[in-house]
Amino acid sequence: MFENLSTALQKTFKNLRGYGKLTEKNVKDALREVRLALLEADVNFKVARDFIKKVQEKCLGEEVLNSVTPGQQVIKFVNDELVELFGGAHTDFDLSGKPASIMLMGLHGSGKTTSAGKLAFRWRKAGKRVLLVACDIRRPAAVEQLSILAGQVGCEIIKPFPGETVPQLGGRAAKASNDGKYDIVIYDTGGRFQIDDELVQELKEFEAETRPMNKVLVLDAAIGQESVNVAETFKEAVGLTGMILTKLDGDARGGAALSVHAVTGCPVLMTGVGEKMDELQPFYPDRMASRILGMGDVVSFVEKAQEMVDQDEALKMQEKLAKNQMDLEDFLSQIQMMKKMGPITNMLDALPGNALKMDAKQKEAVANASEVEMRKFESIIQSMTAWERKNPKQIDRSRRLRIAKGCGRKLADVNQLLKRFEQMGKMGKQFKKMEKRLRHLKKFTTK
Repeated sequence: MFENLSTALQKTFKNLRGYGKLTEKNVKDALREVRLALLEADVNFKVARDFIKKVQEKCLGEEVLNSVTPGQQVIKFVNDELVELFGGAHTDFDLSGKPASIMLMGLHGSGKTTSAGKLAFRWRKAGKRVLLVACDIRRPAAVEQLSILAGQVGCEIIKPFPGETVPQLGGRAAKASNDGKYDIVIYDTGGRFQIDDELVQELKEFEAETRPMNKVLVLDAAIGQESVNVAETFKEAVGLTGMILTKLDGDARGGAALSVHAVTGCPVLMTGVGEKMDELQPFYPDRMASRILGMGDVVSFVEKAQEMVDQDEALKMQEKLAKNQMDLEDFLSQIQMMKKMGPITNMLDALPGNALKMDAKQKEAVANASEVEMRKFESIIQSMTAWERKNPKQIDRSRRLRIAKGCGRKLADVNQLLKRFEQMGKMGKQFKKMEKRLRHLKKFTTK
């Protein structure tokens, strides 16, 4: 997401490094490029105009420091304004009710029903009792889709009765959810291909019956500036407490995310970055701004790692690496841990400064090569016997040929895996030496 904008902004900042100080001319030249980058990213033109005006005032005002370079100054100002543009602080769902209620709205194809399932998955994982309500009675198979998601997540669902209207269904579900059995109820309301009077009236009547604490618009980020018009119309019709932006992983421009909060004043609560159930993420304005400016998002990366990786297992692996006791079974576990973390491109985006060295195409090429290599190594190890996995140094040429034949790979691939494993062992020895030196230095300095 935001690849085009990120690349353009970083190119502009790089050009600023050659200046000794900020002047009105080089500031205006740089911000002209920033404005063009925003517009090309499909940011609403009024939002882009106001953004540039605020950054320019800071660049030419008293806030400029002589202790940092022009490039660093502009990055700081742009970062601050991006955070404000995204909404400032992170906003979460209001889950204080008994039960907390969430009304999801949106047009057809925005990912509303899928988002309902992902939210249920997230809260069920946190130990919450969740009820899904299938209120999209017009779209073919919408009720069936939500039923399948409810089954996957392990939560209950209320379906419409024959001839029941959407407001009637909402009223029935609201009464059923008030018996103390559920912590959260999620209403998946019906959409249209475009907003019309019938939809607005239905949503108003439904809202009156259910009185949801959270009125959330699910918005397809890929529709660009049209998303701003959709958000404004829904806000005016029924009111909004927040938004979920879906399909950000498939939109290189990302202008919708930069525009909808600025225009509507409604916070972006979460973003959809993939099709898997765990790929609906909380939206943090400061982290997103850092990622766009090439400063990475290490906090989100660490949180994802803690969520997906068994901490005790990771510590054991770390100890084995330090003692050079790892075998190919451990190496296979490491590969499988990495696969749990999601696409390699997400990891590359999270690393500070990485985007300054690689553009979107280069990152994708590196990620693809890494994923191909992981799949290759995984198949090779799985083709080995238990003894071979435990004794990698004793795998001779005849065994290597058999392993290669067993997994449909080349002998060179098996050799590459064993060489990579050997390099990892050497790295473990280096870590151990470094640890000893640090302990020695600590003793020396505390005397």
